[in-house]
Amino acid sequence: MTMSLVVRDGERFGIVACSSSPAVAARVTHLRPGVGAATSQNITDPTLGTDLLDGLAEHGDARRALAGVTGAARNAKTIDYRQLTVLGRTGPGFAHSGARTLGTYASATADGAVAAGNLLSGEHVPGVLLDAYAAATGELEERLLTALKAAVAAGGEEGPVHSAGLAVVADVQWRVTDLRVDWAEDPVDRLAELLGVWLPQRDDYVRRGLDPASAPSYGVPGDL
Repeated sequence: MTMSLVVRDGERFGIVACSSSPAVAARVTHLRPGVGAATSQNITDPTLGTDLLDGLAEHGDARRALAGVTGAARNAKTIDYRQLTVLGRTGPGFAHSGARTLGTYASATADGAVAAGNLLSGEHVPGVLLDAYAAATGELEERLLTALKAAVAAGGEEGPVHSAGLAVVADVQWRVTDLRVDWAEDPVDRLAELLGVWLPQRDDYVRRGLDPASAPSYGVPGDL
């Protein structure tokens, strides 16, 4: 079981997701700076996330990228098992839920956002993700986490959640935020703790990648 939210915020893209299975973010989240974001979930084939981003990089059309993956001959025997979302630089997000998607499943789209889930407590959950994100304030990462918490509080997934992750790409060629709780009894709370540690240092780590001479000290023993 997995639920996810993909958003565009100016030039940035972000994804937050949680699941009953381990290491959800390592398999489900796909982002490419300047291109877009996608998820591949429900009996996951991670290569489909890469294929969606390749389509966006080629022509920038999220609907066309999704159609290219779902209609590809090489995926014909397996696409009914997949749940996919994709979001490009402009326009709404798009989602696919194959006929063999597990349990109660649903998706919801908006301009600049798309949410989807399977084995949910109800079809309302993706809408909660979108509404809570739209109403949230703060940094992009904080708004994504607020949306995830709201969806969990609204029933979330049908069973226990054991992993969660949050990732953001911006104007550099790596994920400026990439936080994962791969297995825990309370992964969303643990993810919130991680974000509290990471967010005040995020921009410093970007500076260290771009201009180490001007970056703040690491502040560790032995650092002169």
